[in-house]
Amino acid sequence: MKPDNVSTKQERIASLARSTREMALTSLNHYIDYEWMHYAYECTRKDGAVGVDGQTAQEYEVKLQENLLSLIDRLKSGRYQAPPVRRHYIAKADGGQRGLGIPSFLRRQGGAAGHCDAAGTYLLLH
Repeated sequence: MKPDNVSTKQERIASLARSTREMALTSLNHYIDYEWMHYAYECTRKDGAVGVDGQTAQEYEVKLQENLLSLIDRLKSGRYQAPPVRRHYIAKADGGQRGLGIPSFLRRQGGAAGHCDAAGTYLLLH
């Protein structure tokens, strides 16, 4: 279940976007806090393949609070850089290969934070 704090922030972002349609919202970092990131963590798939860093969701969870606080700090300071995506190829029926991009857990976590923001705001706008 989504925490009230996250819902309130999404409603505020949607309200700002509705009231100032001509203005672009360039940064929403000030809305991201521990509760937001923890909710994003809960929304993140935990059973995906490991990315280039080899870190599993279970390993990330061992130091969850430390990892989330570090991610928040990097996001807010502009130092966050998404880890590269691991490339894997699978055979296609026609004999060719199909490339797959496998993100690290950190990249999925960061993406979930943005998705919580973008999806929630989009739903509130429409």
